[in-house]
Amino acid sequence: MYNDVRAINDMVQRESAFIDPILDEVGKVIVGQETMIERILIGLLTGGHVLLEGVPGLAKTLAVKTVCDTIHADFSRIQFTPDMLPADVIGTVIYNQQRGDFTPKQGPIFANLVLADEINRAPAKVQSALLEAMQERQVTIGDTTYQLDRPFMVMATQNPVEQEGTYPLPEAQIDRFMMHVVVKYPTREQEREVMKRMTQAVLADLGSKEKRERLTVDAVADTDQILGARDAIKHIIVDEKINDYIIDIVAATRDPRKAGMKDLTDMVAHGASPRASIALNLASRAHAFIKHRGYVTPEDVKAVGPDVLRHRIILTYEAEAEEITSQQIVRRIFDTVEVP
Repeated sequence: MYNDVRAINDMVQRESAFIDPILDEVGKVIVGQETMIERILIGLLTGGHVLLEGVPGLAKTLAVKTVCDTIHADFSRIQFTPDMLPADVIGTVIYNQQRGDFTPKQGPIFANLVLADEINRAPAKVQSALLEAMQERQVTIGDTTYQLDRPFMVMATQNPVEQEGTYPLPEAQIDRFMMHVVVKYPTREQEREVMKRMTQAVLADLGSKEKRERLTVDAVADTDQILGARDAIKHIIVDEKINDYIIDIVAATRDPRKAGMKDLTDMVAHGASPRASIALNLASRAHAFIKHRGYVTPEDVKAVGPDVLRHRIILTYEAEAEEITSQQIVRRIFDTVEVP
């Protein structure tokens, strides 16, 4: 249908028109954190799940909730705690005494946009309850399997794993997340604006018996636009040289020696799987879409690459002993692999 670069660009600019209003609305509440907001949108546009990691107080939960408020869609929040059960996530069957049978009760996973807040506060069996939903877009309760509505996306937040009361996510589950975004502290000027906004709101409310009104946003998009954007992303041009670049990057995580990084050979126990190549291709397309372009550039790959790869590299004990992180390895790979 679209075989001309100009036609694809026009189509992408038309279909991506709702992105800027979303960013404008989110900016009414969230100061800075542009990268985190963009990664949430990339996950939404590709159907990929997003894991946000950062210390408490960096507006991870607020950012997810605010983005969801700008979209007319079913939203559900699950607060993970150490005493949760899998049924608290996916649902269960309840015995009906009057009718003498079992009735399914669907859990909060049945929504378009699901916020799994502090996901690593819950034990592994609860975290694993999300696997079928994240991978197959379906949930099995008792003997019945239910298909989840489209679009469906899990946005999870977690505290750094070294903090007290956290459980590391199982490798099988963390690989289901398309991106692992590390949320950083705001800049000095951004923190000044955050402090100004929030203290003014609190001071205005001191002594008032009425509930303080929180900052709100308007819903400026709907699920039809999201699904239309997903169709548009299929037509974004990815040159074969870009595909080769993606393959070279992912291959370098498995065998750094072949990529010219002999010193990293003993640092990586397991590299990224083909799921990473797929995710990097899709995320690069969505990044180009957000920038209103109909084609992918190496800069798109570089922009989303660290978030796609950092959680898919398993380090050796030697790397941990030398305090080498997967982030450092990913950065080294992007600095070494030749750009087309």
